[in-house]
Amino acid sequence: MGRSSLRLAMWNASLSLALMCTVLYRVEGLPHPPATSSAPMVEAPYDNKFDNVDLDEILNQERLLNNYIKCLEGTGPCTPDGRMLKEILPDAIMTECTKCTEKQRLGAEKVTNHLIDNRPLDWERLEKIYDPEGTYRIKYQKMKATVVEQA
Repeated sequence: MGRSSLRLAMWNASLSLALMCTVLYRVEGLPHPPATSSAPMVEAPYDNKFDNVDLDEILNQERLLNNYIKCLEGTGPCTPDGRMLKEILPDAIMTECTKCTEKQRLGAEKVTNHLIDNRPLDWERLEKIYDPEGTYRIKYQKMKATVVEQA
């Protein structure tokens, strides 16, 4: 192979590489086609920035707990985390907390169980807003009765 043939081969290789890079860059920049119904939808979990909130502190401080309840009822102002909770609560209840982290799931159970057992009037008002069919309360009461029977 002579010098001119080698130069031509290298130039062709360079040109091919440049064209491939250009095409790939342009394709990558295009929006992706919509997902088909055959592909499972994977929904993002809820934000975990409040996973380390001390729930015992909130449950044991009357003023804090009352503020959260008023926020959820729409009768008082909301803190940023209260607003976030108010926004995701209907979805979390409807999907049985499938997008919750394990900490969020345990925290939700702890708070709702506390309200059902210790603040039934507050729970009734919240239940009318967020779970009018009483689905969670019914499951909780059945689980609690099972635990009592086993003891």
